[in-house]
Amino acid sequence: MALWVDKYRPAQLNDLSYHSDLTDRFREIVSTDDFPHLLVYGPNGAGKSTRVRCILKELYGAGAGRLRLETRGFTTASGKKLEIQTISSNYHIELTPGDVGVHDRIIVQEVIKQMAQTHQLNEKAQKGFKVVVLREVDSLTRDAQHALRRTMEAYSGNCRLILVCESLSRVLDPLRSRCMMLRVPAPTDAEVFCDAR
Repeated sequence: MALWVDKYRPAQLNDLSYHSDLTDRFREIVSTDDFPHLLVYGPNGAGKSTRVRCILKELYGAGAGRLRLETRGFTTASGKKLEIQTISSNYHIELTPGDVGVHDRIIVQEVIKQMAQTHQLNEKAQKGFKVVVLREVDSLTRDAQHALRRTMEAYSGNCRLILVCESLSRVLDPLRSRCMMLRVPAPTDAEVFCDAR
């Protein structure tokens, strides 16, 4: 049984009812042939994750909505075993690398490398890249953020990143400069009231 918030969560960009200018901007980005790395930021509860899922559905169709919850295992150079929960489809993967603490660099590098090395096109063969969604990038260690920058450059041909965070100030400048930054403001009380009716 699905939670109420998940059951009524907008699934497509057309379903989003507030910040229409931002929705139009997302629609423009999805329709371009050169989809950029994105950095989506804003306060908790503003709808960042919902908008990211809508973008994925717009990019890949219904297949992006068939989600799997998985636990992935990784091993550090010292032999320590790490596990992280991921949500994925055939076209993308979502995770919070900060969940493994100071070993977040390993997770960032390995997940992006794995996604980039498995070439999977959507049913319509329109997009030749997969998407890695990294949540809470503002809580990544500096080491992980530097590794993320290098990994982004190495695999940008067949892997795009959507970085999600609350505080833009805790994301390193070299990382920000490689992404299109999009601010998702919190909805106003009036927008929430209208949407609830």
